[in-house]
Formats: sequence, C-alpha cells, structure tokens
Amino acid sequence: MRTVTTLPHDIREEEHVRIPMSDGIHLSARIWRPTSSDDDPVPAVLEAIPYRKRDLTSVRDSVHHPYIAGHGYACVRVDLRGTGESEGVLVDEYLEREQRDIEDVLAWIAVQPWCTGRTGMMGISWGAFTALQVAARRPPSLRAIAIASFTDDRYADDMHYMGGCLLSDNLAEAGTMFAYATCPPDPELVGDRWRDMWLERLEHSRPWVLEWLRHQRRDDYWRHASVCEDYSAVRCPVLASSGWADGYSNAVTRLLENLDVPRKGLIGPWSHKFPHLGQPGPAIGYLQEVVRWWDHWLKDVDNGVMDGPVLRAWMQESVPPSTSYEERPGRWVGEPTWPSPHITPTTFPLGGNRLAAPGETVTETGLTVRSPLSVGQFAGKWASYSAPPDLPYDQREEDGGSLVFDSGVLTERVEILGAPTVELELSVSEPVAMVAARLSDVAPDGSATRVSYGLLNLTRMDGRDDPEPFVPGRRYRATVRLNGVAQAFPPGHRIRLSLSTSYWPLAWPPPRPVLLTVYTGSSTLTLPVRPTSESDEVVKDPFGPPEGAPPLSTTRLRPAEQRWRVSRDLVDYRSALEIVKDTGTVRYEAVNLDVSRRAEECYESVADDFTSARGETTWTMEFRRGDWKTRTVTHTALSCTETEFLVYATLDGYEGEHRVFSRQWNERLPRDHV
Repeated sequence: MRTVTTLPHDIREEEHVRIPMSDGIHLSARIWRPTSSDDDPVPAVLEAIPYRKRDLTSVRDSVHHPYIAGHGYACVRVDLRGTGESEGVLVDEYLEREQRDIEDVLAWIAVQPWCTGRTGMMGISWGAFTALQVAARRPPSLRAIAIASFTDDRYADDMHYMGGCLLSDNLAEAGTMFAYATCPPDPELVGDRWRDMWLERLEHSRPWVLEWLRHQRRDDYWRHASVCEDYSAVRCPVLASSGWADGYSNAVTRLLENLDVPRKGLIGPWSHKFPHLGQPGPAIGYLQEVVRWWDHWLKDVDNGVMDGPVLRAWMQESVPPSTSYEERPGRWVGEPTWPSPHITPTTFPLGGNRLAAPGETVTETGLTVRSPLSVGQFAGKWASYSAPPDLPYDQREEDGGSLVFDSGVLTERVEILGAPTVELELSVSEPVAMVAARLSDVAPDGSATRVSYGLLNLTRMDGRDDPEPFVPGRRYRATVRLNGVAQAFPPGHRIRLSLSTSYWPLAWPPPRPVLLTVYTGSSTLTLPVRPTSESDEVVKDPFGPPEGAPPLSTTRLRPAEQRWRVSRDLVDYRSALEIVKDTGTVRYEAVNLDVSRRAEECYESVADDFTSARGETTWTMEFRRGDWKTRTVTHTALSCTETEFLVYATLDGYEGEHRVFSRQWNERLPRDHV
C-alpha cells in the first residue's frame, strides 16, 4: 500500500470524545477532522464497531480515517456500548439498543459546529452490518453508506447458519465476542472508574453461543436487523463490496438486485479484508473510491461516480489448490445491471457420475452415498480471514467420501459469474439430513480446487421457517444454492460437482449418519455462464493503487504464532482440526500499551460417531502498562447428543496475577432439526 503523507487538508485528532446516549450512558469516540472545520464545517463519516479504537484497531483506523479526513471530512470512530472506553455492557450483536445508540451518535454529529449536518457511514463486517441496518431506519442526516463484507440476511447468509445448517463459525465467533466483550477500558482515559466498568462487563457477560443456539430456525430474532425483510426501507445510496474468499460475497449482488436507490457493487478476490488491504491480492485503491463516493453524495460534487458498470467483479483464473494465495490472477469485468443480461444459465443433467452435456437425455439411476465425518477437514473456514491460511485445500480426499460428477474435458474456456445451483431429486434414510455441494476446477493432473460450495439442511428445504422432518425413503426435490463466484475454467480442465452428507467441521453434522440417494436424469447443475466480451476492456485496470495514511507505530515484543493442523489417530480413530491464532505481544507506542491476544480452536470427532463432534475455543486477552495489568480468559465448548447441544463455558478475569472474577456455564439446549 502506498503511504500518503501530504493530503489536501491538515487534520486534528481528538482521542476520547464522550457522546451522550438517550439513556444517559456515554460512548467513546475518536475524531479526525480538518483543522479548518472550526470555521468551515464539513460532512462527517461514522464507523461504529466493538473492536477497541485505542489499541486493537488503532493501526487499521490510522490508515483510512486520517486519509478520508484529509480529503475534507470529519471521521468519527465509535466503540459500541460496553467496548473500549464506552460505558455499558455488550451482550449480543445488532440489538435494538445498539441501533438507537448509532442514531443518537449521528444526531450528535449532525449538530456539531464542525459538521454541515450531512453524514455517511462506512465499515467492514460489524461496521458494515451497522451501517446497512441503520440506513434502513432512515436517520435524517444519513445521506450515503460505503460497506464491505456484510449480509442483509442474518439467518440464511451469516456466520451462524448456512442453508439451515449450523456453522462452526457460530462457535468460533461467539468465542471471539465473548473475549472482546469482557476486556477492560483504559485507565488513562476513564480514570479510576476503569475497574467498576470492567467488573460490570464481566458480571453481565455470557457465552454468546447460548443465545444463537436458542434460535436454530428463522424467527423474529434473526428477522430483526435483516434488511432483506424490507429492502425498500433503505433510501440512501449504497457502495457495497466484498471478496470471493469471504463468507459475505453473496449480499453484494442481492443489494444490487433488490435496492431501488443509487448503488454500486464491487467484488474482488479478497478474504475478510477492506479492499485497500485485500488478501489475496490484488488490493485496490478503495479509499480513493470511497472519497469519490462521499464527494458526490455528501458534497454534491458532479464527479461521475455513478458512471460505468453497476457491478465490477474480479474474474478469477484457474489456480492449483492452496490454503493461501498472495494473489489471484484474473481481470476486472463489469456488468451494466444485476441480474446481468450477459449471463446465460446453462444446465448440466447429472448422469452416472458425470455431468452430461446441456440438453442431453440421461437415464434415471439412483446413486447413493453416506459420507464419513472426515469429509470437510480440508474445507477451510466459512470465511477466510487470511490468518492462519484457511482456504480449502485439494478436494480429492473430500471427493473420496462424496458423489462425484465430472464434465468432459473442456475444449474451450468457460467463465461463470454468479451463484451456481443444484437441483436434486433425492431420498434419505433419516428424518434430519443435510447436503453439501461443492463445485471444483479439476486440472489435467487430477488436483481439484474448490471454486464454490453450498449447504442445505433438508428439513429447511424451500426456505421453510418451520422445519419438517423427512420421511425416510420418500422422494423429494431440493435446491442447493452455492455461493456466488467469478471463475474461469480453462481448456483441458474438467468441472466437478461433489455431493456429501456431512461437511465437518465447517458445518455441524446431522444427528445420525445419512444414506443419500440422488436420482440422475431429473437432477441438474446450473452454472451462470458469462461469455467473454470485448466490453471487458472498459474496466481494464479501473482502480488506482491502494493508498492510505501512515499507520501508527507498533513494536512486536513477542512473536506471533499461527497453526492450522489436521490430524487423525488410527488407534482411537480421533480426527481433529487444531487452530492457533496468536498475535504475540504488541506495544502500541503512542499510548505505551502492551497487548497480547491468543485464540485456540479445536474441532474433533471419533470415527463416524456423529454425536462425538465437539468444538471448543479459548481466548486469552492481556493488557499491560507499567504496574497495570489485566487478563481475561474465556473458554467455550460445544458438544452434542442426538437430541441436544451441550455448552460448557468459563470466564476468568485477572488483575495482575490475582483472579478477581470467575464464572462457569453448563447448559443443554434441544436440537431443532439440526
């Protein structure tokens, strides 16, 4: 990334501004704004997240907020209630109280003497969720949003559930937030109140996974703050982006299709990163795009920001399977509208372990599979976070426990853009069953790179809010929608569809092993084929290089550790995926604070005992300055029987080496057709 030290405006920074909420508590904000805004007000841009502006996101924040402020904006970075130096307690995500808080913050910003009264919101992940959800509430000052890596559907397309299947990221992210919500504020900013604020957080915290497991079907809990429930509620312009390696790529095209406001979509090869920090590369000049967006919608600059394609997407070239990539080769393509008139749905009937040619008549045959629990160990994470390497590896081992359908060797290049779908005529042997569908690019040497995948809990077939158990042996029709992608398949390669009845540990397995029968002839794979076009030259290299302000200085005092280990013991048949994400100890020089973070995850099972599936996550967070030292240790374990989920969790807080708080939870929750 190119560091920009000279910007159009000199800026000033206010590190700890207390903003009053309607219920009397105060949120803490960091504000960057032009020095000239004292006399010449500017529009403001808000980012609100729970990840600690003074330390854990301070380096990232220092790259983009001063950059945007230097182009003539007041940038306000707020820690949500109960995080960082903000008062209160954070007990769950996207609550009504959180959204009212953001409305209070926007109202406060709009009347500041340095603000014109016009505001925007930006963010990635939680910050993007917040921006989109608040946009649907139409606060009067909010004129536009710029969001990355988000969803409009909290149940069907988030890290909790996918196709009605419980994701292991439901546990992993619950562990993350259990840790973040129990960290103390910094005494340098809040004074002697820090201990009371911290103890309040510890006292009222709980394992977030408990609430998420109480809602295993689409109900009002998930409908709340899911913008897909009423797209018409969003009335401001939206710049939406994500990456093909992220778990949140699907919402970009849904917004393009369903919103009726000015909108632009951008999807690159990236994981869960801002596009100017994008990994795998190439990263792009996203901040320049965002400044143009704000200039048009917050300053009325006629800069052509709405010209060109509605969707710009990175068409990925074929690559060998790997758990990480520095860059994904490809090119930018553009679509004038979405759905695109350029996309041709092309349907391949499923034949006897092959993808038949479009239009070919296939004789019906019943093909069966009962996948071992080992299918899924090379699936990677639901969303790639690029640390440690967490992309799917070679799919050949996975394919050994799956039904596999290969195309013939391609004689010409095939490109797809959009969401593949699989229509299945099927029957199953158990009342609760799932299907995992994977699309792969098979090279001439046989290596298989996963291109996309989809999951479906069959009891939630057809998007049912009220699941129904299957009648074993009865024939049903089911549609599995895969994640959207832009991918080229070169001549000499094959296109492969693989179907399995489990995908552990990416998704929690069903209560019992399932024998799946797929009937060929009436089962199909449909690909969104996009013919190559000379018009693609219009979007050749459409972005400048990534830019940002100089990052804050840090010193690494203890090295980081990253581990991603798959193991199998052929004595007791235990299989495990062990993950370590340890950032080491980092000193934030500007505030003389040493921070240590370590997360450990383990997902294991024994042979093909589907009730042996178990996941656990442990986080250690430590903050230290001189004689002041605190540490929190959070642990959450999830296991199951055929009828229940079992949650065991602990929370311990230490001041120095003295434990000042300890609590444990041990709860059982019924499985609801999962």
